[in-house]
Amino acid sequence: MKSDRHNRIIELVTKNDIETQEELAAYLKEDGYDVTQATVSRDIRKLGLMKVPAAAGKQKYAVTNNFYDVTGKKYIHVMKDAVISVERAENIIVIKTVSGMAMAVAAAIDALEIEEIAGSIAGDDTIMCAVKSTSLVDGVIESISEYVGPLM
Repeated sequence: MKSDRHNRIIELVTKNDIETQEELAAYLKEDGYDVTQATVSRDIRKLGLMKVPAAAGKQKYAVTNNFYDVTGKKYIHVMKDAVISVERAENIIVIKTVSGMAMAVAAAIDALEIEEIAGSIAGDDTIMCAVKSTSLVDGVIESISEYVGPLM
């Protein structure tokens, strides 16, 4: 089912100027896929979709591997090596890192452009990510966990 959905997403962004995750979710729902915005967000990251310029100064999603190939591997490596734990605190995600690595991990999270994260603050070994809604927190934690892998 997931691979079918991924194939459909690639087809949709190739044929349509899709500007938002919500718009992509609407297309998928029309096709019978039961998706949430968080699911679409994870799919976009997994597929390496990027926003590119479209007509009239707008942007649209497009298939490209540049993000993952160029920066993604470096950031994922930093995250896997430095993150110790990821915990929920209402709409805040608290990420503990190896001492001195919080800024690097926060930069990696920012580079992943997780739309549900409103912003992040990093200290020496702790990052606090403000999530736009408490209902989105579990999806964001799942997304971060995909990059971090098994925790200590």
